[in-house]
Amino acid sequence: MQKPKIAIIGAGNVGATTAHLLAIKNLCDIVLLDVEEGIAKGKALDIMQSAPLEKFDIAIEGTSNYEDTKDSDIVIITAGIARKLGMSRDELLTINAKIVKDVAQKAAKYSMNAVMIVVTNPLDAMTHAVATSSNFPINKVIGMGSSLDSARFAAFIAEELGIPAKNVKAIVIGSHSDLMVPLPEHSTANGNQISKILPREKIEKLMERTRNGGKEIIELIKTSSASYGPASSIALMAKSILLDKKSLIPCCTYCDKEYDASGCFIGVPAILGKNGVEKIVELIMSSKEKDAFRKSVEHVKGLVEKTKNIMQGKD
Repeated sequence: MQKPKIAIIGAGNVGATTAHLLAIKNLCDIVLLDVEEGIAKGKALDIMQSAPLEKFDIAIEGTSNYEDTKDSDIVIITAGIARKLGMSRDELLTINAKIVKDVAQKAAKYSMNAVMIVVTNPLDAMTHAVATSSNFPINKVIGMGSSLDSARFAAFIAEELGIPAKNVKAIVIGSHSDLMVPLPEHSTANGNQISKILPREKIEKLMERTRNGGKEIIELIKTSSASYGPASSIALMAKSILLDKKSLIPCCTYCDKEYDASGCFIGVPAILGKNGVEKIVELIMSSKEKDAFRKSVEHVKGLVEKTKNIMQGKD
């Protein structure tokens, strides 16, 4: 039986780590594409040589030719400039909007039935850009952001409580930015709401650390940004889509009436299956959380307007 196929556009740290993780999970054949053909081929070769050790049986190819991505079930877009020390995600908008537009159009040409997972920052605006440039149905264009933010929140909660991270379930919604909205009332540790087992001031500190999770990593490494957390988040989403698992995963998806977002790609909990986003789950929030989410949406809408101008050559 022919295996599913995933194309990963961008063979940097996130793209290559994602490729290796998907290979280890033995989920699909993989095409790793980069404008620098040698980088994609070299990393694909490196991953292939780990097959005898990790016992996976998939085909992996490195290329710079989009035709090699033909008939992919999922296209993962990591291409673009990564955030560097002292930068915000929003500062990447101008250069990455142009890159993402080109990537989305070329990938869509060869895989019209794929689901696209967007990883490039600023995440929410780039997810909108991919949807616009590819002309894909909105349920088939998904941003990775909130799945990573939720994982970070869960990891910090587990560290604080001294319990296994697998016993923590956390949810973060909103934009993949400093305006993300962690939801402690919907986050649990060993089945208990964290608001009932941690003091409010401690929760506030964990929420703030989550908002700065990517920045903290960059400040420590200095020369690069996060890759392992993002790769695991992407792989989780890809697995739910490929295997039609219907997993509930916070991710960046198009909301209109949902959450009163009025037509915006934004992070919310969604059920992911073979058709991409199959259902958006609306959570009950406090007035304070609703206000924070509204600010997050307005921030994204502002970035989207700038993105439209860039893609139309007005900026």
